[in-house]
Amino acid sequence: MLTLNAKPGPVHIVPAQTAIIVVDMQNAFATAGGMFDLAGLDISGAAAAIDATKRLLKASRNAGVAVVYLQMSYAPDLRDGGDPSSPNYHKELGMVLMRERPELRGRLLIDNSWDWQIVDALKPEPGDHVIRKSRYSGFCNTGLEAHLRARDIRHLLFTGVATNICVDATARDAYSREFWPILIEDAMNHSGPDFNRQSTLWNFEHAFGWVTKSDLVIDALRTEVAALPA
Repeated sequence: MLTLNAKPGPVHIVPAQTAIIVVDMQNAFATAGGMFDLAGLDISGAAAAIDATKRLLKASRNAGVAVVYLQMSYAPDLRDGGDPSSPNYHKELGMVLMRERPELRGRLLIDNSWDWQIVDALKPEPGDHVIRKSRYSGFCNTGLEAHLRARDIRHLLFTGVATNICVDATARDAYSREFWPILIEDAMNHSGPDFNRQSTLWNFEHAFGWVTKSDLVIDALRTEVAALPA
């Protein structure tokens, strides 16, 4: 067991019962020419979040922390995006843009498209688990909960995009399912005004979980590895 410094207080975690959840680190949300960029959203914070996540993944794998990627995705015919009776049809950015801008149809978040791909710097490695989702929360109609339960995982370290949308939705659902959500604030990028990021972090510090930084996680994991018998 290791002690992870966080707000509002330290968290005690067992690496073998911990997973790092990489949320939607896809070209759509983090790369020039992707969906967020095409929509005029500021992605300038994505590079730093990718770098922090890359360092976290290395430390996590070395310490025996499970690695899970969430990947937002739709079938080419959008059958899993929802019809007009679904709120996702009206609110999810990709669904909206592909209706408003017909030249983008079939390009945004579509299975096997460039936009859908996980960014090159964070490609999954053997042993990592990738879970496809078609709603903001990684727990919605996916095998995420079953995957975590089967491995007796309790603590979830969150990185990814967007802090205030898919990270928030997934981490809130984690809390309701009795997992311990820990947001790594510098390994995430938000959408919209900065108060969106601040609000999410405040909510997790005070109501839903814990907030920490990548260097604190990496230092704790490295200390744990160094203490293992040779």
